[in-house]
Amino acid sequence: MFEPKKILVPTDFSVSSDKAIQEAIDIAEKYHSKVYVLHVIEKGVQQCAADYCLPNEVFEQFEHESIDSSTQKMHQEVSKLNKADAVDITFDVKKGVPYDEILNEQKQNDIDLIIMASHGRSGLLHFKLGSVADKVVKRAATQVLLVKA
Repeated sequence: MFEPKKILVPTDFSVSSDKAIQEAIDIAEKYHSKVYVLHVIEKGVQQCAADYCLPNEVFEQFEHESIDSSTQKMHQEVSKLNKADAVDITFDVKKGVPYDEILNEQKQNDIDLIIMASHGRSGLLHFKLGSVADKVVKRAATQVLLVKA
């Protein structure tokens, strides 16, 4: 029987992601697993556009505040869930392409189960760009459990 010891749960702070985190907590409690909650900040803000650039200090401050805000939000979201205090949970924020960072986190921490929402906040963009969940399922080197939105 498969008994995961390290569970990765990517979150985009959607209700669907919260369901995936709750599922991970329930499984982790049963198998005494560690849960890694990951949020990926997409590189959407550019320091320079046309002939204007933000000063380095302003750009770095914005990135730092974005990471801090995401970390706080993860803690708040998880603290609302049932039995969250009964499980060992680690939080991380990365910058980059979400599916790449999820797969990198899986390799770095030797994750044996990824639990994620089948659909996130992307809405109509998901049809144009392809969903993060689809890319993770196709490329992951481990088991992936999709939680229906």
